[in-house]
Amino acid sequence: MPRSKKDPRHRAREAALQILYQCEIARSDVDSAASTFFGHQWPDAAPPSDALRDFAVGLARETVVRLQTIDALIADTTERWRPERMAVVDRLILRMAIAELVRDSETPRPVIINEALELARTFSSEDSVKFINGMLDAIRKKLER
Repeated sequence: MPRSKKDPRHRAREAALQILYQCEIARSDVDSAASTFFGHQWPDAAPPSDALRDFAVGLARETVVRLQTIDALIADTTERWRPERMAVVDRLILRMAIAELVRDSETPRPVIINEALELARTFSSEDSVKFINGMLDAIRKKLER
């Protein structure tokens, strides 16, 4: 499926993940990473819509702002894997999905988890998909209590 035909929200989550990856690797802030990504690395021929850009940057910002809460949830859910020990992409996918789960979102939780699994299928491995699914399901249950 060509990238431009993907659901705009999914494309925005892909962009948010790539922005967070740039922040992590380059130690930059969200706005600088977003500017670089949308200005120089956007893979589609057509520029992103304002809605896509706003959703992606907003999700990346929210993930960074909630990092302490998110990482505490991750650490509390698994005793053997602290966030800093996880593969970068897996950690970022988890963090981003948890940011969406934690906020008062109109998006149903199963949709958020499914989107994270699709990102893992695209950017990581099948083992990561299973790990992320287990983690997000456990965190979802904690949040629902």
